[in-house]
Amino acid sequence: MNISELAQKVAAGDRRALARAITLVESARADHRAQALELADALRSTQRQALRIGLSGTPGVGKSTFIESFGLMLVAQGLRVAVLAVDPSSARSGGSILGDKTRMERLSREPMAFIRPSPSRTHLGGVARRTREAVALCEAAGFDVVLIETVGVGQSETVVAELSDLFILLLAPAGGDELQGVKRGIMEMADIILVNKADGDLKAAATRTRADYSGALRLLRRRPQDPPDFPKALAVSALEDEGLANAWEEMQSLTEWRREHGHWDRRRAVQARHWFEEEVRQGLLAALTASPDIRAAMQATGDAVARGEATPDSAAAKVLAQMAARN
Repeated sequence: MNISELAQKVAAGDRRALARAITLVESARADHRAQALELADALRSTQRQALRIGLSGTPGVGKSTFIESFGLMLVAQGLRVAVLAVDPSSARSGGSILGDKTRMERLSREPMAFIRPSPSRTHLGGVARRTREAVALCEAAGFDVVLIETVGVGQSETVVAELSDLFILLLAPAGGDELQGVKRGIMEMADIILVNKADGDLKAAATRTRADYSGALRLLRRRPQDPPDFPKALAVSALEDEGLANAWEEMQSLTEWRREHGHWDRRRAVQARHWFEEEVRQGLLAALTASPDIRAAMQATGDAVARGEATPDSAAAKVLAQMAARN
């Protein structure tokens, strides 16, 4: 593979080249990893930035429907939109359905839109291991907005906030969890809460749910990266395209405020450091498990734990002490 040629095509906005590039960075092969790093270095000079929007929410809340309606609205405004959708992987087979293009049929036909589903594999937090690099490739390809749709696993799904500029939480009305708004965790990470399905018989319930969350958000301590009226809760209907324009205006308003006050650049810098440290941790873990001696020690100690001869904590401490002694 000619990495220089591939980088030129990605920078020119070639969607097929972008798809090949994402496949390359998602590969676990050592030679592909080396090529992916070379590609990242070649594209770093583009210095392009897109608005990264992370979207989380429980399964069935309408994330795909919202992304399609929202993406079509942005495309109609002349913006190039990339969608990175992470699908859950089977714990048994390791496979994923990857059916997001079929769920976003209208958006997938738009020449100014790009949809890429990826398997989560064993990575926790709602995103895939290489989602961050895929986002960077979409930025280098000249997309204006990158939407990152997470698996939808609940309150632990906060990793997406570490690779997005805006973190949007989608909720359904009358879900029986209106008091979740006073909880910490994912609620504290959200910049904007969107109560979806505010149409038909659920419209009144959506209005009440939005009011409940608005009140709950006022109880949270104000974050320094937010203006006084954020975070906020809004009601939208992805099915009837209602409230989407207002939600986009609020996202733009928050983004502009953060740019003007320096929070945008600071957050990007913090995120870059976070992912540097995460790559070091993953690399050290891979290096440890690649050692035959360490694998043998872990196997023997693990067998002892399974037989009840040692507790998991003491056995882990023993193996870690052996590793430290060798280094």
